[in-house]
Amino acid sequence: MTIRVYNTMTRQKEEFVPVNNNKVGIYVCGPTVYDYFHIGNARIFIVFDVIRRYLEWRGYDVTYVQNFTDIDDKMIKRAQELGITVPELAERFIEAYREDAGALGVKKADVHPRATQHIEEIIQLIETLMEKKMAYNVDGNVYFDTQAYAQYGRLSKQPLEELEAGARGEVDEQKKHPLDFALWKKQKPGEPAWESPWGLGRPGWHIECSAMSMKYLGDTIDIHAGGPDLVFPHHENEKAQSEAATGKPFAKYWLHAGYLNINKQKMSKSLGNFLTVRELGKEIDPLVIRFFMLSAHYRNPINYSPELLQQAQSGLERLNNVVYNLRHLLTTLPAGEEETSDTEEKLQALQAYRERFIVAMDDDFNTADALAVLFDLARETNTYLKKKEISRTVVAQTLQFFEEVGSILGFFTEKEDSELDERINAMIAERQEARARKDWATADAIRDELVAMGIILEDTPQGVRWRRK
Repeated sequence: MTIRVYNTMTRQKEEFVPVNNNKVGIYVCGPTVYDYFHIGNARIFIVFDVIRRYLEWRGYDVTYVQNFTDIDDKMIKRAQELGITVPELAERFIEAYREDAGALGVKKADVHPRATQHIEEIIQLIETLMEKKMAYNVDGNVYFDTQAYAQYGRLSKQPLEELEAGARGEVDEQKKHPLDFALWKKQKPGEPAWESPWGLGRPGWHIECSAMSMKYLGDTIDIHAGGPDLVFPHHENEKAQSEAATGKPFAKYWLHAGYLNINKQKMSKSLGNFLTVRELGKEIDPLVIRFFMLSAHYRNPINYSPELLQQAQSGLERLNNVVYNLRHLLTTLPAGEEETSDTEEKLQALQAYRERFIVAMDDDFNTADALAVLFDLARETNTYLKKKEISRTVVAQTLQFFEEVGSILGFFTEKEDSELDERINAMIAERQEARARKDWATADAIRDELVAMGIILEDTPQGVRWRRK
């Protein structure tokens, strides 16, 4: 089976063939760490976390890099507002990112580079561009010369006239052309600064990602990814400066997730219509947010509403219930029930579900269709578990499939507390004994205590089982 990905550069799906055999380098533009990230940002982090997991599951050796932008105009302004230094601000919100991304089930990147820790590499890259006459210095401000790079605008696929019109929003009379962009910014009073051949200053936004990507992934990476708002100017500028410096393609595949809208309007901090993961996570399990994000194809826009989030919660609970049932059954089915008359038929059906899942994910990482496969299997599994004769082999392999797929999508990974589990099982056994002797008051009191602990009891043909709410 072949993985196909939609490449923003070519505007079509292409067969995924890594640059270096089985090794895959992925660079995802990370947050500017001046505040908590909102759920629109979260979609980016979740989507590309799943893509990384899937490629690893398919056997690729993946190096995943996601940067932290820890110096820019927003950070300087916010630090001044809070009366702290820019490094202190960065540390605060990098830690917050780790907490919130972890709650969403997002794995740590192999490398989380910071712009301020790569000043040397950034300066070297700018010097290369200067030597190749692709950049110019005006009184300590260094700009990339877009007119010297013939392919400028190829990624965003917009006429240069339209790009120029957008660029004029930030007028800078020092630039030769409206589309030229800053590689190095001269220090202003009170700003953090580093020594450079052009005087004290700091890097521009775009140059940091090129320098860090090249350091950890080489001149040409397999996948460069981010949100749709990064296509222009950020990714367009990264592509231009990187390829101008090396003479090689910067990225083989450009992947961009769709916007998350609220009331059909793009969610963003600049518009003030945003929800942070930290806020929303107080009201609902962050894994429900993850499930919601994966319920649509990553390239499609997705509209947020409390009602849709509630639907996602119900959907995730349905799948969780099946997994809980399967886990419970494995602890109660006696030995000798490994095979039944329909064992082989059920295992063949399970293999068909596996193939459907792979087909969905191979088609540009279609998590919406992948989840549909899980719901179909859940429905069939629930019917199967009501039968009098159940194969332990079928139960075990069905559970294995759910957990294997869960390791890709980021679900069904609840950590078990063995001591608490033993206590819960003992309480359930005590309740069953009370019911057997018709001591309903004691049985009800134990059930109420379990409910207060967030434990739900369910009667099944195999006995009482429990799950966490």
